[in-house]
Amino acid sequence: MTDETRPDPALSPKGRAELKQLVNEFQKPSTARAVWQLLNTLGPYVLLWYLMYLSRGVSWWLTLPLAVLAGAFLVRVFIIFHDCGHGSFFKSRRANDAVGFLTGLLTFTPYSHWRWQHAVHHSSSGDLDRRGTGDIWTMTVQEYLESSRWKRFAYRLARNPFVLFVIGPLFLFLVWQRLPSPGANARERRSVQAMNLAIAAMVVLLAWTYGLKAYLLIQLTVTAVAGAAGVWMFYVQHQFEDVYWERGEQWDSAAAALQGSSFYRLPKILQWFTGNIGFHHIHHLSARIPNYNLERCHRSHPLFRDVKPITLVTSLRCLPLRLWDERQKRLVGYRHLRQLRREHRRDGRS
Repeated sequence: MTDETRPDPALSPKGRAELKQLVNEFQKPSTARAVWQLLNTLGPYVLLWYLMYLSRGVSWWLTLPLAVLAGAFLVRVFIIFHDCGHGSFFKSRRANDAVGFLTGLLTFTPYSHWRWQHAVHHSSSGDLDRRGTGDIWTMTVQEYLESSRWKRFAYRLARNPFVLFVIGPLFLFLVWQRLPSPGANARERRSVQAMNLAIAAMVVLLAWTYGLKAYLLIQLTVTAVAGAAGVWMFYVQHQFEDVYWERGEQWDSAAAALQGSSFYRLPKILQWFTGNIGFHHIHHLSARIPNYNLERCHRSHPLFRDVKPITLVTSLRCLPLRLWDERQKRLVGYRHLRQLRREHRRDGRS
């Protein structure tokens, strides 16, 4: 996005009221759409696991491609889980909670605990003073320069693409999600414990059915593919060059939604597998809009249609971005630090 094409953060009261009325039309869940999405997502996912069961004794050259495809479907399973956490997938809270728990089991994610953390992310996204929950570790240039050598090393390691998109997702879903956050209340802690017990039962059953070695190889492949794709989507949605970040008093929720979340325009097949979550500017404007209504909402108003998209090709430009420059109001790479040091030395000699 450029400054010319991004929506104006200083929306007028009339404009805000119009947007609120507009998104309200798309917040109504559809039972028919939700059920159909469950069938066309969970059905193929279960079928793929059955085909992997049949193929495991024939050839791993058959099993592993099926596991990769299952990983793609698991991304879509997570989007259903995500919508249930927002209470937007079904009209019924009980239905959202039941499907949320089931899809949480498949994605190794405790439902109530994740729902709490993700709500914090939505309420604080783009606020520099409230970073740290449900987001990717992001330091400002000044914070990085003032950090110790070990903290800078840890930050560089955490932002390394291999760590961020390969090791990180596996650690997140298989290890980190097994532990409740320090700030979690009793309900959220019980959510983690209940999910851990359910996952243990599922793992034992599948390991007994497939064989331990076969199951671990399949599950790790499925989780690695889904995790890498999911973290990449989340990264691109909030880590582009002119993303919105502001300090507490200047932070604005509408601006954070429309400027702090990208419109990631993907080929239709990838849009389907990612459950329309590329329309992330719409999702952050109203988390109550179910994923099957996001595109329709995006197309409903010129304000949304005028948002310049990030494409599959241009999204690769997000990779070198590491730090937030508060002076220039944009994300920059480590090369920017070398430029700052040269300017500092030049100013010192003058």
